[in-house]
Amino acid sequence: MESSQLTAIIEEQEKQFKNKETGVPRNLDIQRQIQLKQISFITGMRRSGKSTWMRQIAEHYDSWYFMNFDDERLSGFELEDFQKMMIAFRARQQASVIFFDEIQYVAGWERFIRRIFDEGFKIFITGSNSKILSSDLATRLTGRYIRTEMYPFSFVEYLSFHKISDKDFTTDGIARILSVFDDYLLGGGFPEYLRIRDQEVLQRLYKDVLYKDLIAHSGIRNSSGFKRLCLFLATNFTKVISYNSLAKTLQLQSPNTVKEYISLLQDSYLFSELLKFDFSLKRQYLSLKKIYMVDNGLRNAVSFKSSEDKGRLLENLVFLELKRRNLAVFYYKTKTNKEVDFIIQDNPVQLIQVSYDISDPFTLQRELKALTEAMKELSLEQSTLLTYNSGPKQYKINGYTINIMPVWRWVTNSN
Repeated sequence: MESSQLTAIIEEQEKQFKNKETGVPRNLDIQRQIQLKQISFITGMRRSGKSTWMRQIAEHYDSWYFMNFDDERLSGFELEDFQKMMIAFRARQQASVIFFDEIQYVAGWERFIRRIFDEGFKIFITGSNSKILSSDLATRLTGRYIRTEMYPFSFVEYLSFHKISDKDFTTDGIARILSVFDDYLLGGGFPEYLRIRDQEVLQRLYKDVLYKDLIAHSGIRNSSGFKRLCLFLATNFTKVISYNSLAKTLQLQSPNTVKEYISLLQDSYLFSELLKFDFSLKRQYLSLKKIYMVDNGLRNAVSFKSSEDKGRLLENLVFLELKRRNLAVFYYKTKTNKEVDFIIQDNPVQLIQVSYDISDPFTLQRELKALTEAMKELSLEQSTLLTYNSGPKQYKINGYTINIMPVWRWVTNSN
């Protein structure tokens, strides 16, 4: 790549990065990113706010270098061009901090990063694929990096976007929180969509992930089958899936093909699989999985909808919050085949059931029974039942305690 062209791109990108709005503060630890010497990897779905968070981090430094590799002018960038880039950087200013956006597009980038890290640079890197830190690369960089996964806005961040306090539980404060909860439940938290409220933003994002990130770069030959699978998963999110049945239903080559496709979708953060909890790791991996999507608004923009959607949207919202809190989460089946939506294998172990409306006595008893059976099997004393707007309330059944509370209150409680 010509040095003069590279310099021009650096100058233009630096100007754009400086002028970028710093946006809504995220519930992530910026000070930890700054204080630790390791390479900071920030991964997550496209357009979830990774670059904006890097801009927020940059506010804490007097000087830095920046390069965004998701730029068509850099399509011919090769490993040897990194040295030209460093010369161009240093010709402009002296800095010891570097921000790289979507560096995974350059083959062999990890060798360059290792070298400049050893030279003493503080490095921040974003990537839209969870495999940016492959097993081989992670081995080579052992002890040299920290990783942060970023999702679209949480509800607390969404409230901050609307300048609503998540700590004001007065009557007026709760009214303000409730006034926007439905909008978040249905519209999700992608920052760009929240600014302009146009579903085309979400539909274009979905297509970019499918075509640019997956079909083009992953060499998927059966693109029509892959797209059918994506639409099926979006429509049937939160449900149990079977690779065998999906292969037959969608006329895909084999269950292994389905497994490979879903693995790619997870790498892109578009979907997540949830494993069934089992003390046997073998049975855990062989069991049926549940599928969740990265954002409710994105799901609603691209899928077929049904009357059941509000309950499933509520469950998806809870799942995403558990992921944001970096918890080890599974679903649970009792010995009598009753399902509990989430078991958190942390300290302490927690059971969480999600039910949109428990005003019907039959629904309430079904959910309470599933939780009490699970608590008995796991020797737990307490569990949580999250609803759209019931509670807070507590049931005590045969020595077991079930705490009922609305999801909006649960997501605003960091504990």
